[in-house]
Amino acid sequence: MVMKQIAALATAMAMVFATPALADTVTVGVTTTGVPFTFIDTETQVPTGAMVDLAEAIAADNGFEAKFEVVAFSALIPALSSGKIDLISAGMFATEERQKVVDFSTPVYAYGDGMFVSAEDENDYTLEDLKGETIGAQIGTTFADNLQALGIFGEVKLYDSISDIMRDVKLGRIKAGFGDKPIAAYQISQKPELGVRLVENYEPLKSGEVGLAVAKENGELLEKVNASIAKLKESGELDAIFAKYGL
Repeated sequence: MVMKQIAALATAMAMVFATPALADTVTVGVTTTGVPFTFIDTETQVPTGAMVDLAEAIAADNGFEAKFEVVAFSALIPALSSGKIDLISAGMFATEERQKVVDFSTPVYAYGDGMFVSAEDENDYTLEDLKGETIGAQIGTTFADNLQALGIFGEVKLYDSISDIMRDVKLGRIKAGFGDKPIAAYQISQKPELGVRLVENYEPLKSGEVGLAVAKENGELLEKVNASIAKLKESGELDAIFAKYGL
């Protein structure tokens, strides 16, 4: 009887140790306004996008469970610094000012502004080619200021959204439009009826590198994130994640 009890206990203990421990949870801050980096799927009402997929891949590589918190873009860094979230995964440039308060991962993507013209216009324009023309740019962006500072255009019209610029380009009201290249590319890929195309050889006025961010005191998480990014780059999965969203 004693031997049977010992055998049963040994079996139970083996089952316990064979059961994997529950994954740790990492709370990831995302924003809904960064299409196609982070946004809310209108059908499922859950966060999605390239940086959401990337955060999930990094979490899976480390045995974490990713829990997403939707935060306004301007509040992402304060939320990280206060401990409300553990990680920022959004289309956030690793600028010098931001690096003073948070630590960024190795870059995962780089982009700048893109130029788009009517889909029927086959010319690959340079900025010099557009001298004297009316062009459009999104208000509040650094490259809108840079375009105006060039002083070579007939007018730089300012718009609230890239879609508004695209509308006027299609209608011939302006010659070309400028906006965040990945956002423009995603919209064009999803809605061919917009009637515009990106000028492939255009050199951006301003570019930046995107990385994930952790709090200054969380070096251990940063090391894990960077190690996972290296694996994803090596395997080609990082490129596949961004390609899924037309990036």
